[in-house]
Amino acid sequence: MQNDIKKAVQVLQNGGVILYPTDTIWGIGCDATNEEAVQKVFFLKKRPDTKSLIILIDNINRLNSYVETVPDIAYDLIEFSDKPITIIFEKARNLAKNLVNVDGSVGIRVINDEFCNKLISKFRKPIVSTSANFSGDKYPKNFFDINPEIIDNVDYVVEWRQEESFVSQPSSIIKLWNDGKIKIIRE
Repeated sequence: MQNDIKKAVQVLQNGGVILYPTDTIWGIGCDATNEEAVQKVFFLKKRPDTKSLIILIDNINRLNSYVETVPDIAYDLIEFSDKPITIIFEKARNLAKNLVNVDGSVGIRVINDEFCNKLISKFRKPIVSTSANFSGDKYPKNFFDINPEIIDNVDYVVEWRQEESFVSQPSSIIKLWNDGKIKIIRE
């Protein structure tokens, strides 16, 4: 694991794109503060850059670094959720402009996965996490489901957990407004 983290951090620091396991499904990632790296992810996924991407952070205390206001209920949602949860917050900041939705919002998941936690902690910045598939295709249920073209076109493929064959699921997604209003996007 440590060798994968070291290599992945080097790639991220150089503006590259990685393929890596998360607490949900395999993801394509990059430095969430680097516009050129984010553009590479859109290009690789053949995804319109009008569709926003989510970011992963390693610690709930970092939320304030990337959104202007964190409603109190967000902390409870993250702490008490029984599965990984991505929350869409209003008024993103300190992120690549092409990562943020046109309405200024951003989806953030506080990661609860040993590998991702160590990776983000070592990198010291948030990373993009988008499913390792082409836009419009089904998400990969495990590493063996990932299209070889995606594997061939990232700058680094993490070896950690490639052999796992269990079926992964994407996170829940909730939109949270600063006034506390909540909308469930995906359960």
